[in-house]
Amino acid sequence: MKNKIILILIVLILILTIINYVLITPKTFLKEKIVKFSSENDFKTYVLESRGISTPFTGMGSMAAMRDFEVMEERAAKESYPEERISSTNVQVIGIDEPDLVKTDGLNIYFSPERRFYYYKEIIEKPLKEMPIYQEMSYTKIIKAFPPENLSILSKINETGDLFLTSNTLLILNYNNIHGYDISDPTKPNKKFSIETNGSVVDARLYENRVYIVLKDQINYYKPCPIYSIAINGRPIPISCEEIYHPIQVVPVDVTYTALILNPENGELERSLTFVGSYSSVVYMSTKAIYITYNYYEDMFKIFLNFFDKRARDIIPSNVIERLKEIESYNISIYSKMLEFDIEMEKYKNSLSEEERKKIENELRNRMDKYFEEISREIVNTGIIKIDLENFVISGTGNIPGTPLNQFSLDEYNEYLRIATTVGINSKTENDVYVLDKDLKIVGSVKGLGKLERIYSVRFIGDRGYVVTFRQTDPFYVLDLSDPNNPQVKGELKIPGYSSYLHPIEEHLILGIGKEDWNVKISLFDVSSASEPKEIDKYVLDEYWSDILKTHHAFLIDKKHEIFFLPGNKGGYIFSYSKQNLELKKVITDYETKRALYIDDWLYIIAYSKVVVFNELNWEKVNELEL
Repeated sequence: MKNKIILILIVLILILTIINYVLITPKTFLKEKIVKFSSENDFKTYVLESRGISTPFTGMGSMAAMRDFEVMEERAAKESYPEERISSTNVQVIGIDEPDLVKTDGLNIYFSPERRFYYYKEIIEKPLKEMPIYQEMSYTKIIKAFPPENLSILSKINETGDLFLTSNTLLILNYNNIHGYDISDPTKPNKKFSIETNGSVVDARLYENRVYIVLKDQINYYKPCPIYSIAINGRPIPISCEEIYHPIQVVPVDVTYTALILNPENGELERSLTFVGSYSSVVYMSTKAIYITYNYYEDMFKIFLNFFDKRARDIIPSNVIERLKEIESYNISIYSKMLEFDIEMEKYKNSLSEEERKKIENELRNRMDKYFEEISREIVNTGIIKIDLENFVISGTGNIPGTPLNQFSLDEYNEYLRIATTVGINSKTENDVYVLDKDLKIVGSVKGLGKLERIYSVRFIGDRGYVVTFRQTDPFYVLDLSDPNNPQVKGELKIPGYSSYLHPIEEHLILGIGKEDWNVKISLFDVSSASEPKEIDKYVLDEYWSDILKTHHAFLIDKKHEIFFLPGNKGGYIFSYSKQNLELKKVITDYETKRALYIDDWLYIIAYSKVVVFNELNWEKVNELEL
């Protein structure tokens, strides 16, 4: 009987332990990969250890949506709206809006150009110390757009930044501020709230009438917390040490990331979470999760030590290697360790003759080059944080070799994350694609694409992946990702130049925009056969730059008329892709175009200095407005 009671007690203890782990230990701990700091001292200790393994290197280097525009009934009764066709910002994931400098609700255009500075004329006539060098001249403009014959400026807002438009609220996001304006009367926009950030806005999304924002703050090594990442209407919101997550494994960190949900109608903070990371980051959002990446170098001193220990014992005395191991144990920064390392190596080299010294230096250089090629996937890694949208908790953490290029390097499909990275350093690079499960465990990969090249563009579409790498030619890779555990390269096409942006035109037709021989190049790829992709047409413009090379938001496609718009430094270009042929339909000159949008069959070309409207049925100019 006594033994049975003891057995029952043991079982109860085990059950209580399991319950405690499941209920008390947050799911965000993910098998002890990431936890919260217990105190400010805990944060400081982690940062100190992190700085000990930080490196003298810096990290290597952020959706066409269908949107329903809600309009108040009283406005709908007064205004005449187009029935169907209103373009939206070119985005990565359908239904998730991204901030851009132009938005439209089908009646008005909201245009917030980048801040520009103009020199005073008087600067030539007066001494430099007596005149300011520049003056800011930018505003967010609300423009009456429809019908096009009524084109006019309704009002101006003395703030600029990327825009979100939802219901009767216009959000203006700049580097460290977020402003919300009531635009129910577009002639008199009224500020509803203002949010100041101590750091910077990394990226943002608008989804189901909620704004998701990622902020970045530099870590104060002397007083790391509490963090005051934002202040709403002048009221700071503190984030305590005990609210900040960090990986169990100490990695180099120099910033904190705060992901938050805002109500765009009143600016209220609904949810937030904060974690440490490194400065370089990419934000990708699906309808289920936000993924935030950060890059970090592994402990370079350990890498060097491993090289000498395993690859150079035949030319470096064991006492020197043992001294390096002793230096590695010191609780100092890697920069200090490298200085100690240099001193130790110089002592040894000074003991050699000139011939012996030269021989060892050359031998070490060649061996180290080969060694770094072998361990290219162990030098720079990308940490990934997955935030579940429903509960807004960290639901997954992972890391992969290399660094992603931009948000298009990531894509979620059927609960798998696909991510493309460039691995290696300097010119000794190649490129990989990894498939991760919902817990961010690697389940499949394709490695070694484009040796000695870097990724220039990526696009994942369903079971396919398209990757462009470049150094001298443009390898265009087609990947079969239908089996997440066994992704494969199906086809490869090598052509001159490269594509910086890939856009699906039709099911098996991909548009590429990039450069060839310093000029902007447009390519049309037929990918109906994954094993034999073809460039079926191309067009090289007398342009050295297009904003599409910097941001996909500058691209507009109108599938009804089978055209797309491309801004350039010398003007704007409207191309037809009908019958799978590229044809230049219209050139807009004399002003620097930034964006285009359509309302019904009217195409609005937007520049810093003016808005011009064309009839898409005959390409005649209908109206223009000086800004």
